[in-house]
Amino acid sequence: MLPPVSVLAPFRQLTRSQRHVFLAAFLGWTLDSLDFFLLVFCVNAIAGEFHTKPSAILGAVFLTQAFRPVGALLFGMLADRYGRRPVLIANILGFSVIELACAFAPSLHVLLVLRALFGIAMGGEWGVGAALVFESLPKEGRGTFSGLLQEGYALGSILASAAFGLLFAGFHWHGLSVPALGWRGLFILGSTPALLAFYIQARVQESPVWLAARKQKSRADVHAAPAWSRELLHFLPTFLFLIVLMTAFMSFSHGTQDVYPTFLAVQIKLSPQTIGLIGVLYGIGSIGGGIVFGTLSEKWGRKRAIVTAALLAIPVIPLYAYGHSAVMLGAGAVLMQFMVQGAWGVVPAYLTELSPAPVRATAPGLAYQLGALITSWNGKGQALAAERWGSYRAVLAITVVVVALSLAGLAALGREAKGREMGEA
Repeated sequence: MLPPVSVLAPFRQLTRSQRHVFLAAFLGWTLDSLDFFLLVFCVNAIAGEFHTKPSAILGAVFLTQAFRPVGALLFGMLADRYGRRPVLIANILGFSVIELACAFAPSLHVLLVLRALFGIAMGGEWGVGAALVFESLPKEGRGTFSGLLQEGYALGSILASAAFGLLFAGFHWHGLSVPALGWRGLFILGSTPALLAFYIQARVQESPVWLAARKQKSRADVHAAPAWSRELLHFLPTFLFLIVLMTAFMSFSHGTQDVYPTFLAVQIKLSPQTIGLIGVLYGIGSIGGGIVFGTLSEKWGRKRAIVTAALLAIPVIPLYAYGHSAVMLGAGAVLMQFMVQGAWGVVPAYLTELSPAPVRATAPGLAYQLGALITSWNGKGQALAAERWGSYRAVLAITVVVVALSLAGLAALGREAKGREMGEA
């Protein structure tokens, strides 16, 4: 484990303005994740209300992931042209409004359409936020910043877990009675991230790299082909590799997360409170893994950190998928997500370091979300396989082995780019 000082030291060197930038991007990804995972935890309940199987509801997860590349391309191009900050605000307002609309979906078909639109808004946030952060913060400690930034996703999962465990069915405690919100009430709660837009408007400054590049543009450049398209063609071989790499990453993450609450509810028969508690615990494990391996990547390099975390997930399978009690399964889930999100903690820094400046808001986010598109059938496919075989355990175990080995192999083939200056073309 790393001493706390090695994790906190890079943050002490940040200016107030840089801290606001990091916090805004971190919270944006956190609240985006919260809205995504609220649906994941409510799959069984939504299926019951709409009189269908969980696999049909997981089709909404498929649509969200399938439409994320559209958002990455659209919002990434806008951010490369008009700035990171205003586009980030538009992203956050977009997915908040759509989440609120989901709470009033009258049918499964309407919900599916809304989750596709949610995917567009969700798809833009990661790339734009990452570009803003790594163009604003110093390169020293970039691995630590990356590890913590990516774990905004884990924190969103924790918040969704806690909301599901405490508010879905309600609770009574020492005379305090909290009514059940159900899945619709949780979706209303999930619309509150819109408030973050006011903070970004008031406190967050535009990327200095983007501002400097804008000043350098001549009038002739206005009528030339957009810089992002020229750079993307030159960047194409690396970009294609990043798509394949992110496909493995997405399979690693969604393959261990999306059907796990359903597995605990349907096969293990745990209560919403217990499932919510396990979700909170493995979310905490995720944050720890992202910070630890993100910081280690500053010493080891990005590639070695990813490979190590991926391979260490395999020995956790017996606890994670075959534990015989809630305690054992919970411990396995914590260890699994420590390794999964440990590998993921390197991703924001690695993708931005490999991408040229003129396409930094477009290329990393688009590669990220195309990986999500390719793996968009993951949750539904796992659920269908489990329903056919009568067991989620083998499905989860096979998934971990295949994707962990694939990710480790792909990462080993990539090139190292630790410490690259963000202003470089």
